[in-house]
Amino acid sequence: MEDIENMEEDEYGFSRNYFLAKELGGASKRSAHKLSDIHIVDEQELRETAIEMKHAKEISELMSDYKTMYSKWVFELRCGFGLLMYGFGSKKALIEDFASASLTEYSVIVINGYLPSVNLKQVLLALAELLSELLKCKRKSSGSLSKGQETFPSRSIDDILSFLHGPQSEDKDCFICLVVHNIDGPALRDPESQQTLARLASCSHIRIVASIDHVNSPLLWDKKMVHKQFNWLWHHVPTFAPYNVEGVFFPLVLAQGSTAQTAKTAAIVLQSLTPNAQNVFKILAEYQLSHPDEDGMPTDDLYSASRSRFFVSSQVTLNSHLTEFKDHELVKTKRNSDGQECLNIPLSSDALRQLLLDLNQ
Repeated sequence: MEDIENMEEDEYGFSRNYFLAKELGGASKRSAHKLSDIHIVDEQELRETAIEMKHAKEISELMSDYKTMYSKWVFELRCGFGLLMYGFGSKKALIEDFASASLTEYSVIVINGYLPSVNLKQVLLALAELLSELLKCKRKSSGSLSKGQETFPSRSIDDILSFLHGPQSEDKDCFICLVVHNIDGPALRDPESQQTLARLASCSHIRIVASIDHVNSPLLWDKKMVHKQFNWLWHHVPTFAPYNVEGVFFPLVLAQGSTAQTAKTAAIVLQSLTPNAQNVFKILAEYQLSHPDEDGMPTDDLYSASRSRFFVSSQVTLNSHLTEFKDHELVKTKRNSDGQECLNIPLSSDALRQLLLDLNQ
């Protein structure tokens, strides 16, 4: 009995001490430190931090093994399959090396799916124009005078896809190779984009070589898309290479953006565009730096300046470049006090100067 009373007393004492400690703890002073006091590393500095690459010899041997498979991959493309590369590490350099070494007999168009936005209609137009030129050359070399289907009739997506799928040539080697880095990228993950790519892959004159990195990428496609349209052959090709280019558009943990990093990101986007598009952007950037107090450069003035330097031949060409800029969020439009449509680059003056330096290197 006495033991039971002692145990109850101990438990009571423990409980009393616990709540007393909580009371005293609540009354103590709170820390004056704030989250904003934490020193955050500059993003550019963090990205440039040298990371020691291990197993360089083994990785080099692995790349050499992949190169022996290039001829097999070309054969698979000629047989009508699409190639899907997966595995740990960036596959950008591997696919580009394969294209430059083994696809020299074919026309190649590249889509950088890791970019924040991708204009698929522009890609389809480029493919159709390229195929049209290819067919013209083949007809000239064969002595055929037929011109019935040398050009595509309209610019709607359905008509362009019909043209790419049409029986303009019986030569099974008459195809264009479309390289898609990160077909599972943020700009291509929506169902509409994937359906368009699947229809494109099923065209008789198109072959696709693509890469994926997201663990759930196969969920983007149904059975018909995988086996009938894309007609994938899956290749496990881990490279263990860092995602230096692909990762530029994703913010780093405990890092803050800098002028240099902002400029570098914009430069990578611009370098994926045509030289004329880059030159048009330079005109706009130079105008914005020399007129900092204005709302932007009037569209008509940009057209006049670009045409006088032979960067564009018509308003349609300029509009095409501006669509690319807007899709990649490089340019925004607003109306000034006179009602004119003005174009503005949403970057600080320092970032804009750094961007022009990067483009001129």
